[in-house]
Amino acid sequence: MANVLHLTNDTEACQSVFRVLTSASPAVYYAPMSHPAYEQLQDIAHRVAKTLPVPAFYGRHAKTIRFAGEHLAASELLSECRAYLDESKLECAHGLCHCEAVARDAGALVLIEAPGRSIGEDNAAGLFLAAELAGLLHDIKRKEKDHARLGSIEADRILKDLGLEKDYRKYIVDAIRNHEAFKGTTKADDEEGQLVSDALYDADKFRWGPENFTTTLWTIVNDCDMPPESLHRVFKEKMKGIEKIKDTFRTRTGSQFGPEIIDQGIAIGNAIYKEMCLMMEQGF
Repeated sequence: MANVLHLTNDTEACQSVFRVLTSASPAVYYAPMSHPAYEQLQDIAHRVAKTLPVPAFYGRHAKTIRFAGEHLAASELLSECRAYLDESKLECAHGLCHCEAVARDAGALVLIEAPGRSIGEDNAAGLFLAAELAGLLHDIKRKEKDHARLGSIEADRILKDLGLEKDYRKYIVDAIRNHEAFKGTTKADDEEGQLVSDALYDADKFRWGPENFTTTLWTIVNDCDMPPESLHRVFKEKMKGIEKIKDTFRTRTGSQFGPEIIDQGIAIGNAIYKEMCLMMEQGF
């Protein structure tokens, strides 16, 4: 862990991390759409995303984010945890790609935030791993109505199987239970647990930026075969809810950088809505 801040400050590496969530991989993100209008709308989303700058979080903290991603790929424990995630049982828009992005950013947030919370490097190393585990497991029950609570119970079972210490297990379980927006939360027993919880929440809410409008939205409408007219009818109201996310970030870093990520998503969403209105006038 001592080597984290000695990595090369490679902004290009950070850009690749961000761009793969917005525009870099058509083979992954351009799945066949249930309606031709969605192909056109998704194409607009990707074109707008390409014009946006990389959010400051992914530039300012490129070294730490890259380290977190490398650790996520290399850790034996995280690999064992990943084996419990059956893609076929995960909710379509919150599958393994989503969980890994949350895990990476949650781990990075722990490393960034720990010094300001008077948490030493050795202690931060364990919390970093806990945050990445929490990210992988946080949506394991996403298909269920009470997914945060049920997910925390399932995560506890998995973490026991993995032999994780009781204290770290509790940090992860509590963080998963607390990761929904606009819901009541339970305060952690100590600063370490609070950091894992806050980092998981913020990393999850970063996904409501460009990633939501370039990938997640289209997975959802395609999976449920939603008619474009129905999407148009609810779109503006859903956008209002995303706007409110900006005021809910829980870490200092999330509060500093999260609103920009959300604003970029909203910019893409506005372009999508403008095109949908034109389509409505012409008839889908």
